[in-house]
Amino acid sequence: MGITVHCDVVSAEEKIYSGLVEMLIATGSEGELGIAPGHIPLLTELKPGPVRVIKQGGEEEILYVSGGYLEVQPSVVTLLADTAVRAKDLDEAAAVEAQREAEKALANKTGEFEYSRAATELAEASAQLRTIQNLRRKMR
Repeated sequence: MGITVHCDVVSAEEKIYSGLVEMLIATGSEGELGIAPGHIPLLTELKPGPVRVIKQGGEEEILYVSGGYLEVQPSVVTLLADTAVRAKDLDEAAAVEAQREAEKALANKTGEFEYSRAATELAEASAQLRTIQNLRRKMR
């Protein structure tokens, strides 16, 4: 059994995870982060995508976050997500459709065009699909 730190993963809707972890891996505003016990204090914005939670005992769980913040303190790691979902609960067909619609909106520059909204929707759909792919690789 490895050294652990307490971790809370919460969204606006619910608490997704609370417990001891050996490591948490997420994508921050400056790139991928690996947070292990003893990490220096940190506050960073999170990009949409997969978050790997390596629990006490080595079991791994993959989550999807649509963005938010990660705070690291000496005795606790807190991930505050806009939206957080277990990867196994993601709907691949809905993510593919959302990606298709966002790509169509970006390509159609006539009429009401909200580039930033379409770009955000495309980024989130792509991140959900990456999360699903990470889960599939883990299960092999």
